[in-house]
Amino acid sequence: MAERAPSLEIRQLLTASLGLVAFLGLTGYALDQAFTQTATNSLRERLQGYASAYYAGSEISRKLEFQPPYIPPDPRFTQPGSGLYAAAVGPKIHWTGASTLDRDLPLESGLAAGKVRLDGPLKVVDRAGGPSEYVYRFAMGVIWEDGHGKNRRDIPFVFNVYENTATFDQQISIFRRALWRYLGAAGLLLLIVQVIAVRWSLLPLRRLQRDLQRVQRGHADRLSGAHPRELAPLANSINAFIVSEREHLDRYRNTFSDLAHSLKTPLAVLRASLDEDRGARSLREDVRTQVQRMNEIVSYQLSRGASTGHRLFAAPLNVRERAEGIVTSLEKVYAAKGVLCEFDLDDQALFHGDDGDLMELLGNLLENAFKWARSRVLLTTRSELAGPNRRAGLQVAVEDDGPGIPPENVDRLLQRGVRGDERVQGHGIGLSIVQDIVRAYHGELQVDASPELGGARFSVRIPPGL
Repeated sequence: MAERAPSLEIRQLLTASLGLVAFLGLTGYALDQAFTQTATNSLRERLQGYASAYYAGSEISRKLEFQPPYIPPDPRFTQPGSGLYAAAVGPKIHWTGASTLDRDLPLESGLAAGKVRLDGPLKVVDRAGGPSEYVYRFAMGVIWEDGHGKNRRDIPFVFNVYENTATFDQQISIFRRALWRYLGAAGLLLLIVQVIAVRWSLLPLRRLQRDLQRVQRGHADRLSGAHPRELAPLANSINAFIVSEREHLDRYRNTFSDLAHSLKTPLAVLRASLDEDRGARSLREDVRTQVQRMNEIVSYQLSRGASTGHRLFAAPLNVRERAEGIVTSLEKVYAAKGVLCEFDLDDQALFHGDDGDLMELLGNLLENAFKWARSRVLLTTRSELAGPNRRAGLQVAVEDDGPGIPPENVDRLLQRGVRGDERVQGHGIGLSIVQDIVRAYHGELQVDASPELGGARFSVRIPPGL
């Protein structure tokens, strides 16, 4: 058993969900990186502010002792283990703030004057045995100028400011929790909207599916209701296909019914001949005559039943090529009469249907014209333009200079012949086949007088199709 393919709804939901997850993930990542960079810049500016304030309020004694400001930039610099530390380290300077009690700080001493650097997280070990902590370190290289003139001394050192990572990490954590919470809520809301939108957009397809099921179960004979512009051609094609198949079935039924009805008469004659006491020669002649008649009946009915009729997806056939071939053959057959056929053919004229139907249509019309014409036959074809996304129609006219057809006989001539006694020479079998083919293609057949040649004119119109 073949594996069942996922429905269009599931396909669209999966595709849209993957796109939504990718979009929200990339958006969250971009916002997280932007906030982290902003928080890092804020940390750098804050620590640089502490370092600059510390340096501006400090002094260095003649004994090269670093003397911090009496009031530090932040009270936590005087509180041991507060998470905010300061230190000054150089070739001749080594000072650590009160808050660094019992802590081994990662000191930076090799930074050139005028340079700054932010590092971290860096590990800080508690010598008292407490838990280790991690800090961010801001280092600023400076040169302290002591004295003037010849007594001037330049004392280089690096001022270090440290801040515990807890504050920075807490900011990042709070932001990330809020970010993913809101993005998750937005994603859930968008997913619900997406499900509703997909179901609403696929509603016409589900309605079309239900209509098809009703047709398959015999509860309806066609697709009903209005359809969106994208589905309208499909629905119209399905309806036309349903109608075409039913017409084919009806034609086959009519053909077999006509065949059975037409064979009743010759079979009855044969039965009567067998019941009568007649000679062998006479019986053989009756059998030969009736068998020939039955053979003609079968050939005729099968010819009518073989016309495939309107096909939705038939390739276009060039009318000129087939018409020229038929006329060439007929001019040879009727060479003794000297009948010639004139053409007024449109190169754009195409027939969308079965090749046999086109040959039967042109052949019977042209043969009828050659049979009744005195010397001239005129064949005219025109292409009938259609609207967008529709194939063009076809117009065919065959005229002759024969005696013509009285208007009062036109209706009788175009009646559907179903019995063997309606098969007469001239306008019988051929025109009946033409009438059936034209009807199968939803076309029109008109018979009137030829304004140019004076005889009969047979005009066929096949309307534009889907």
